[in-house]
Amino acid sequence: MNRRAALARLSVLMATAFVEMVGFLVVLPLLPFYATRLGGDAIAVGLMVSAFAVAQLATAPLWGRLSDRVGRRPTILGGLLVSVLAHLLFALACSEQAAAVLAPRGLLGILFLSRLVQGMGSGTTGVVQAYVSDSVPPTERAGALGWLTAATSAGVMLGPLVGSLAAARGPAVPGLVAAGLCLVNAAFGFRFLGEPPRPAAPAMAPAVRPVWRMMATVVAHPRRAASALILVYAGGMMAYMAMNAVLALFLQARFGITEQTIGYVYTYLGAISLVMRGLVLGPAVARWSEVRVLRLGLTTLGLGFALLPFVPGLGLLAVVVILIPIGTALLFPVTTSLVSRVAAAGEVGQTLGVQQAFGGIARMVGPMWGGATFQHLSPGAPFWLSAALAAALLFYAVRFARLAPEPDSP
Repeated sequence: MNRRAALARLSVLMATAFVEMVGFLVVLPLLPFYATRLGGDAIAVGLMVSAFAVAQLATAPLWGRLSDRVGRRPTILGGLLVSVLAHLLFALACSEQAAAVLAPRGLLGILFLSRLVQGMGSGTTGVVQAYVSDSVPPTERAGALGWLTAATSAGVMLGPLVGSLAAARGPAVPGLVAAGLCLVNAAFGFRFLGEPPRPAAPAMAPAVRPVWRMMATVVAHPRRAASALILVYAGGMMAYMAMNAVLALFLQARFGITEQTIGYVYTYLGAISLVMRGLVLGPAVARWSEVRVLRLGLTTLGLGFALLPFVPGLGLLAVVVILIPIGTALLFPVTTSLVSRVAAAGEVGQTLGVQQAFGGIARMVGPMWGGATFQHLSPGAPFWLSAALAAALLFYAVRFARLAPEPDSP
């Protein structure tokens, strides 16, 4: 494998992933504001966030099969073009011209459709990871995926800021900016992103257990190491998504934050997350072990959820809210790493796929739960319930579950 060519392909892929994430985060923090302006409530916001997860989970296997048939490069470019359409629909739903023709309910429907289409376009995440696997030898894949994560994390940090600056120029401008970024990104990828070499297919494919059967095993045997870790991952993801779906609405109700200022909040959170993952996580694992870091992540995340509704002002908010990106940066990466370590020999890929399936379900259920409790109980209810779930997961991880394989386990 030509190392220089592989590095060139990965550099282009990182640039593509960075720009795609910038475009994605340009519009996402603005979604609650635009949805409520069109007559939607917190439940509608939760459903829109869940719709993205549903479409992404449903289309990911289809994108994967397509990439195996026609290649990684055209599939990734196809996903970018689908994202262009999604952002144009977002801009249409928010435009004054459409408002003069369509009723708010119709515009709300277009906004919902844009989330579904965006989820379809984002179903290529697995294809991007497969591109990396095809491009570098196995011993270098972890590092390459780490660089890819760093590129997307930088996009997460920059995108919301661009979105808020664009929103100051008009409600439809963020969608148009995001669509333009994705279109330029697709053109850049078409010109510079090469097709990676395909590994030879094995002569005899190993037997693969159906995903649904492995998911049933997780539920039936919750004390097994892999099962426990997957349930902790899914529960933590559900709690986080319930909070994240209504965070903008909560900040608007409590502190008067608008679409012109929400981007600064998300950029701040993204910067904390980037520092944690890039500089803190590795030394923390080396000093305390992955299991202890996992428990610390749950503790930090639960404290952040529990304290947020009691914050009286923006100054203290800036201190308390960082507990959430710190908690997620500690919890999710080490959980995935532990799952890969405790999975049975020959089933690492399948087990990680089951984890992602449970995570996808959590991304669907969490926003609906967060929106419903925000709407029908109180603005603080999603945070308190998420804190309670984090506490239950911590108790489970400390007292009940085995987070490492038994010495005599096969």
